[in-house]
Amino acid sequence: MHKSPLSLPCLLRSSLIVKFLSLALLTASLWAQSGSVITIDPSAPTHPFPHFWEQMFGSGRGVLALRSAYRSDLHQVKQVTGLEYVRFHAILDDEVGVYDEDKQGNPVYNFSYVDQIYDGLLAEGVKPFVEISFMPDKLASKQILQAFWYHPNIAPPKSWDRWDNLMTAFAKHLVDRYGIAEVSQWYFEVWNEPNLDFWGGVPKQETYWELYDHTARALKTVDPMLRVGGPATAQAAWADAFIEHCKQANVPVDFVSTHVYGNDKAHDVFGTNETISRRDMVCRAVKKVHDQIKSSSMPNLPLIWSEFNASYFNETAVTDAAYMGPWLANTIRECDGMVNLMSYWTFSDVFEEQGVVKTPFYGGFGLIAEDEIPKPAFNAFKVLHDLGDRRIDLDSDTALVTKKADGSLVVAVWNYDAPGEIGPAKTLTLRFKGSHYDHALIYRVDQSHGDVRGAYENMGSPQFPTQAQIRELRAAAQLPGPDVQSIKDGELTLTLPPYGLAIVEPR
Repeated sequence: MHKSPLSLPCLLRSSLIVKFLSLALLTASLWAQSGSVITIDPSAPTHPFPHFWEQMFGSGRGVLALRSAYRSDLHQVKQVTGLEYVRFHAILDDEVGVYDEDKQGNPVYNFSYVDQIYDGLLAEGVKPFVEISFMPDKLASKQILQAFWYHPNIAPPKSWDRWDNLMTAFAKHLVDRYGIAEVSQWYFEVWNEPNLDFWGGVPKQETYWELYDHTARALKTVDPMLRVGGPATAQAAWADAFIEHCKQANVPVDFVSTHVYGNDKAHDVFGTNETISRRDMVCRAVKKVHDQIKSSSMPNLPLIWSEFNASYFNETAVTDAAYMGPWLANTIRECDGMVNLMSYWTFSDVFEEQGVVKTPFYGGFGLIAEDEIPKPAFNAFKVLHDLGDRRIDLDSDTALVTKKADGSLVVAVWNYDAPGEIGPAKTLTLRFKGSHYDHALIYRVDQSHGDVRGAYENMGSPQFPTQAQIRELRAAAQLPGPDVQSIKDGELTLTLPPYGLAIVEPR
């Protein structure tokens, strides 16, 4: 058989071309799957996107609200977020002075500090999310002290009649002082995490039901417009049982509340042995409770996630770090549509559950470190506040596309890595369909933008910074103004460093 002398080289060349084209197609496919090219249609349908993540924040315990540093931090957070509610523990603790007994053993109420605490919130345009806790010592059935530094008493009351009367007097005082039009906009949550070591009743669930029933009924006798709910559990627990109990016992309930943290374990939250990443845990838990409510006998109850964060430990590489920007943005993306309010724990490191603060950066939960120094998480909330109130659906796990009332777009993009697992920088191309944009403002939060820790480490990480150092740190924590970048042929390319979050506003 006669063969052309060119046939073998041609075959080799054709084979190489096929392999090259296959590799190119695979590379292009992987590039698209990685989210490196994100196509945005400004005219696509939208759905409501209320800012559920920034309307409520947690803080330590009630008496801390009397401190000037607490109120200064509250003011700072209020200035850059949609903050409407603040939740804290221990409004009934003895240091607030609500409950006492005279020599004959008769109850004596004193709401002086309660008024000062709530007046301070209201002066900032913030309403209380009233967590009813913990037990006044003279009302407690015994002394059961929880492990926090301030050792709250977590025992059930010695007399349910006295507890009911305290609840009635407390609510009546608030309505008399602030008016029902105001107080009916607050929330009253019964206790904190009764499934853990914050409740001394035995067995925990049944005795918590008793506490809830007495509290809810007492509050409603003052005015049925007062909003009460629970079970305020850790690890997304008891929600379905709580709803069923309220239904069967005909007990008032206006909302369901519970908690979870990014480093909670699947076994504790779902009863499984799977591994759920810190990135996804919070919204997996939110979906669990959301679905439980929807399939319950009260499917329209609001869901309030009254504590969440990336960690319940003090981890400097998490809550003090730029990591919080991408983590928070992704949490917003995943939880959208499943929850009414989410309360970030906490807005301030004026906080003493583990004792007096020993150094400015110790992995505290707050957005603002000691000495009024904003952390990267503060700046992440600040830039994410600018997202619009309608969302365009997008098949991406690294972007959110939103619209403001005037029709302008606001896009969030991020480069997520787990704490301590720094990956490469990530280049993204935003492709705007039918674009008339010629430039974009780009606000960044990353290790080089709005992250004070580099400046802190450069000055030797002082345990007790001087006044001059504090001023330097506050300045270093400030978020710089936006970059301005051209949009060419409807495309904008930007590079995000590890743990980088960017807000893009095309113009």
